Amino acid sequence: MKTQVRLLFSIIFLIPSLAWAEDCVECHRQTTPSIVTDWLASKHSGQGISCENCHGKDHVTKEDVANAKLPLPETCGTCHNKQLTQFKSGKHSLAWAAVKIMPPTHQLPMAQTWGTKGCAACHKVGIKTEDDIREMKTHGPGYGVASCDACHTRHMFSAEEARQPQACQSCHSGSESPHWEMYSASKHGIRAQLKQNGKLPETASAPTCQTCHMQQGNHEVRTAWGYLAIRLPISGDAEDNQWKEDQQVILRALGLMDADGKYTERQNIIKAADVARLSKEEWQVERDKMVRTCNECHSNAFSTTQLKQGDEMVKQADHLLADALRIIAGLYKDGILEKPPGQIDVFPDLLTVHDAPRTPIEQKLFTMFLKHRTRAIQGTFHNNADYALWQGWAEMVQDLTQIKNLAQALRNAHSQKAESGSKKSDNPS
Repeated sequence: MKTQVRLLFSIIFLIPSLAWAEDCVECHRQTTPSIVTDWLASKHSGQGISCENCHGKDHVTKEDVANAKLPLPETCGTCHNKQLTQFKSGKHSLAWAAVKIMPPTHQLPMAQTWGTKGCAACHKVGIKTEDDIREMKTHGPGYGVASCDACHTRHMFSAEEARQPQACQSCHSGSESPHWEMYSASKHGIRAQLKQNGKLPETASAPTCQTCHMQQGNHEVRTAWGYLAIRLPISGDAEDNQWKEDQQVILRALGLMDADGKYTERQNIIKAADVARLSKEEWQVERDKMVRTCNECHSNAFSTTQLKQGDEMVKQADHLLADALRIIAGLYKDGILEKPPGQIDVFPDLLTVHDAPRTPIEQKLFTMFLKHRTRAIQGTFHNNADYALWQGWAEMVQDLTQIKNLAQALRNAHSQKAESGSKKSDNPS
């Protein structure tokens, strides 16, 4: 009986929706034919979800195209509330907020800030405020307002597409975040490709990005270490003092901790943007989820050992980075290297990214942090030996060696300049 009622209800509302859609399709076959093709191939079109459900009814001619509403995540949530709720509690929903708090965002060309290039191309997946949306519209058609369409490409909105590892590739690849390269060349990625090509049976184990990061289709998408691979130093536990000291140095360089060991206002912003696990407890929740996922294919002993090796890589990478930070902080402190304007702490501000590195030694530090530390840590967790070792840890070791040599050269030049000035003052003639 309930099924019959649902069917009758669908028919009552389906007929006018289809009639409206026919008017849209007739025009858009001429103006945007690929959009029509995608919509007709979607499940939406077969279930009576037509144009006005997402865009409203105020746009009917080419003269009033500005009246077409842009769908928001809440639009999708009308039918997909569970997925929307999960998405809003995860890191992807905060992608726009994360890029907005980064100091260099405001230094970028407008095309990279608001367009389909640069940071906005990926960070568009994040939830935008009403003010953000209004600002986006002033720079173009409001690209990326819907968020969900970052993975479920409009207008087909295919769940099957979003389940493929390639759906993650456009954002999670390249210089800054080569997750795709790490994954696709790992045994997990190779088996997934072979399975897609029909070389392995459908029953074969072939983990995708979604297998590990979206367990059972959960749209939250969180990891234990987070993007920055940091958490607050925990006093009194089994972690060694050297790592705690290294973590404190990195937290100061990220602007999360001041010279007195107190947490700054930026720490609250970073916490709100969810790019780091700022307590051991929330870190453990995500780690336990990952262990359960690994255990679907591997023994618990194997899974925990592999993840602990990743933790060890974080510790080793932190030590190399912290040593480099101490060296450059010493140059600032001794007046050998001029601190960037507005920099409060003696340590470089690692979140300034593009606009801070003004000298070769500072540029080397930022490459070490942004590029090589990321590869060392994430290459290890993604089971990619090349990225973990040669493109990560080995590069960090070379970075540190070059920073030491550059620092010594700067100190020597500073001493020679001081000596020269002293001799001139002794011999004014």
